[in-house]
Amino acid sequence: MTEKLQFRIDGMTCGGCSGRVKGVLESNSNVESAAVSHENNTGTVITNGQISAGELVKIIEQTGYSAAISSSP
Repeated sequence: MTEKLQFRIDGMTCGGCSGRVKGVLESNSNVESAAVSHENNTGTVITNGQISAGELVKIIEQTGYSAAISSSP
C-alpha cells in the first residue's frame, strides 16, 4: 500500500540542494517517488509503505538538512 508523506526541509538554498535530497530519497528501494522544493522548503514522498516517516527524516538529515514531518495541507 502506497503512502504519501510531506516534510518541511530547512537549509536548502538552491536547485542543487533539492536535487540532492530528491536523489538520496529516490535511491531508497522503499521510495517510489519524491518531489522536493527548495523555494518552499518542502518535500513530498510516495513510499511503498515499508519505511517510516521517521526513517525518511533521518535520511534527509544525513544529507545535511533539517527535516520534520509536516501535516497535510
